[in-house]
Amino acid sequence: MSAVIQIHAQATGRLPLASGDPDRVLVFGGGAAPVRLGGFLAQAHALAARLPEGRHMVPLVEDRHRFLLAFCAAALRGQSLLLPPSGAPGTVAEILRTHAAAGAYGLGGTPLEPPARHVPLPDLGQAAPCNGVPQVEAAALAAIGYTSGSTGRPQAHAKTWAAFATGTAQNRLALADLWGDAQPQIVATVPPQHMYGMELSVLLPLLGGAAVHAGRPLLPADVARALGEARGPRLLVTTPVHLSALLRSGVALPPLAGLVSATAPLSPELAAQAEARYGGQVREMFGSTETCVFACRRTALESLWRPMPGVRLWPQPDGTQVQAPHLPAPVALADLVEMHEDGRFRLCGRQADLLEIAGKRASLGDLTRRLLAVSGVEDGVVVQLDAERDGDVGRIAALAVAPGLSAADIVAALRGSVDPVFLPRRMRLLPALPRNATGKLRRDALLDLLNDAPAPHSSSIADGGGGAA
Repeated sequence: MSAVIQIHAQATGRLPLASGDPDRVLVFGGGAAPVRLGGFLAQAHALAARLPEGRHMVPLVEDRHRFLLAFCAAALRGQSLLLPPSGAPGTVAEILRTHAAAGAYGLGGTPLEPPARHVPLPDLGQAAPCNGVPQVEAAALAAIGYTSGSTGRPQAHAKTWAAFATGTAQNRLALADLWGDAQPQIVATVPPQHMYGMELSVLLPLLGGAAVHAGRPLLPADVARALGEARGPRLLVTTPVHLSALLRSGVALPPLAGLVSATAPLSPELAAQAEARYGGQVREMFGSTETCVFACRRTALESLWRPMPGVRLWPQPDGTQVQAPHLPAPVALADLVEMHEDGRFRLCGRQADLLEIAGKRASLGDLTRRLLAVSGVEDGVVVQLDAERDGDVGRIAALAVAPGLSAADIVAALRGSVDPVFLPRRMRLLPALPRNATGKLRRDALLDLLNDAPAPHSSSIADGGGGAA
C-alpha cells in the first residue's frame, strides 16, 4: 500500500475514475435496485454529455447515487466540484457568485434565486454498462472544499485527483481490518458535501471498492433500516452527535463491522458504550478540510492518535504543521499536539481554546467534556464570551440540552470537578443546539443565543430559555 501511496503522491500521469470490476455494486438501498459500477459509469457519461459549459459545479443533491453521478460527470467534462460549508441557499449562492466568472452552476435540487446559475438534474434512465473505466489527469482539480466557518469566515481549499486517490488509499488502509476480504457496505449520516462525508461515503466507494447506501438517514429508525439493507459487512459513518442520539434511542441495529466517527471530539465513554451495544469497533478519524484525514484511533481503548503512513507532525507555538503524502505542501493547523516517541500524538486543543483566569488554566474542550458528563445533559458546549472592555477577561458561558434540569442544577453538578473561576457565569438551556449537518457549532450562532441569557443564579433561569432557538 505504501508504494501505491508514493505513486499517487507524485501527481503526474493519469488515474482511474473508479476502481474495481464493472459488475461490483457501487450503490445500494433507497428503494431501488443495486447500482453496479459499469451501469453507473454509463450514466455518468450520459450526464456529462448534457452538462453546461463551465469550470465548477455545486451538486445540490443529498442522494449519494446522484452526488456520485454529478462528481464523475463533472470530472468527465473537465469540471470540478464546489463543496459549500452548508446547503443553505444563501451560502450556495455566495459560493456560486465567487466563481461566476468561471461559469459555476448548481446542479439539481431546489432552483436557486437569480443571478445564481441553476441546472436541473436530467432523468438519465438506463444505459448499456461500460466495460472500461475512464481516467482523469492526476494533477486535475477534483474539488474545492470550504471550511465550516465555525471559527471565522469559510476558507477554500483545492483538492486534486492525486490527493483524493492517495487519501482514499490511506483511509482504506486504516479501516480495512474491520471488514476483511468482503466488500464493506457503508451507511453514512453525514452529507457528501462535507469533506469527511466526501472521503468516507463518496471516495471510499468510488476509489476504495466499497458500496454505499443511496440515502442519508438521520433518525435512529431510518439508520437501522438503511443498515438492514446492506448485504455485507456494515460500516456506519457518523458523528458523535448522531451516535449519541442512536444510543439514547435504544433502537436495535443489525451487526456492524465497525463505526467511524469524526467532525467533533468523541468521548471514550461514548465510544465504549457504542462498541458494547453494537459489537463493531469504533474508529475515530482526525483531519480537516485543509488536510483531509491524517490520523485515527480506537477511542474506547486509546487516548493517543496514530498518524497515517508517511504523515509527519511538527508542533508549533500556535498549532501544528502537518506533512502527508496526499498534501502538496505542509499545512498549518491551529490544533496543539503533544508528540510521543513512537510517533503517536495527543491532542491538546487549540490555542484559542486555552483559558487563563486568575492565574489558573483550563481549556474549553475539557470544560465542555465535563459539562457533557453531568447526568441528564444530552448536549452542550462551553464558550468564552468576548471581553466587555480592553484588559478584561471574557466570561465563561454555556449552552445545554438537559430536559428536567435547571441551569442551577448543572452549575451545582459542575462544582465538584471545575474550579470556581471557570464555572459558567451565563447559561442557556435549549431544546437543541444549533448544530450543522455534521454536528459543528458556529461561534457567532452561540453568542447570539447567549446575548440575552440571564446569569445562572438568577431566578428567571428556571424557565430554561427554551423559546429561543
